Amino acid sequence: AKNGVWPVMLTPFTETGKIDYKGLEALMQWYEEGGVSGLFAVCQSSEMFYLSLQERIELSRFIKKNAHVPVISSGHISYSIDDQIDELKRVADTGVDAVILITNRLAEQGSSPELWTENLNLILNALPKELPLGFYECPYPYKRLISMEEIRYAANTGRFHFLKDTCCDAALIRQRLETIRGTNLQLFNANSATLLDSLQHGAAGFSGVLANFHPKLYAWLCENWKKEPEKAKIVQA
Repeated sequence: AKNGVWPVMLTPFTETGKIDYKGLEALMQWYEEGGVSGLFAVCQSSEMFYLSLQERIELSRFIKKNAHVPVISSGHISYSIDDQIDELKRVADTGVDAVILITNRLAEQGSSPELWTENLNLILNALPKELPLGFYECPYPYKRLISMEEIRYAANTGRFHFLKDTCCDAALIRQRLETIRGTNLQLFNANSATLLDSLQHGAAGFSGVLANFHPKLYAWLCENWKKEPEKAKIVQA
């Protein structure tokens, strides 16, 4: 994944609750003018839990077709792993650059870590080997942070390229960055408060809800924190 800002895209709707594709085109243009490196389509900010599978597929396809930057997409919201595999395959078929797994979908709250890894392997075996994958620690319906062992395991498969990190903990982010160093897996911080610190320790960029408000500031920070460290501190503050 290209370093920089990957906003978790909003979905505009018409008065009747249909996806407003004209509005979506304008929104995409606004993100791109703001200097984003890529777009995260069909995530929680896109209202994926309220969209039908057909809408999620159409949304992914439309964004990929009309974007001038890479597009990643999620959209597996079912409980059963078989249903999730079906959803993920259909999202992959829209041609997006990577498919993102929601960490809380792979096991229900309170279930064993073994079950999570077991389900991850079922998904990995079902999806095309050449398809780039990622993780998103989505806070809904419950927040499941990925453990160090799980990060190491996933990174070592070589198939994961993107982690939307929502732990909001600078020390933990540093540990995670240490664990994935030298692998394909890159960490994109969702938390503004720890962003500069995480960039200084090897994070690839920002993928947070606030990129829906002022992506330019995040794009500037991701691009210039090394060249202009004093200014970067001001922007971070």
